[in-house]
Amino acid sequence: MMNIKEYKQIFIRELKIIINLLAIFVIGWGFTPYPHIFLGLILGTLISTYNLWSMHSKVNRMGQTIVDNANKKEDEKKKRVKSLGSLNRLAAAALAVLIAMRYPETFSLVAVIIGLMTNHFVIMIDFLFQSIRKN
Repeated sequence: MMNIKEYKQIFIRELKIIINLLAIFVIGWGFTPYPHIFLGLILGTLISTYNLWSMHSKVNRMGQTIVDNANKKEDEKKKRVKSLGSLNRLAAAALAVLIAMRYPETFSLVAVIIGLMTNHFVIMIDFLFQSIRKN
């Protein structure tokens, strides 16, 4: 089972990878003839990173609430566990798509959608590398 320290290390490692990808996207935006594609990737990746951070902080709060409730006695009032806020993350992704649709000359819609999936790719690749490294 994963402890809190390992979970934070994974989050920080994935955040560093995403920041490096964003730096590459900024360089691509500035020095290639395809700025609308790289702006779309930047927008999608920023929203995706916000969603990752939001999920990370809510999972931390949820875990802390569960631990606090487990440590309380039966007669003490226990805190209610809140949801993970899926609607907020869905709304942020929808906002990115709406921005890309409103300004198609500035943002590539396909690139925004790929950018929204960037964190998922980073998580899968990180998991693969860590699995290989442990074995």
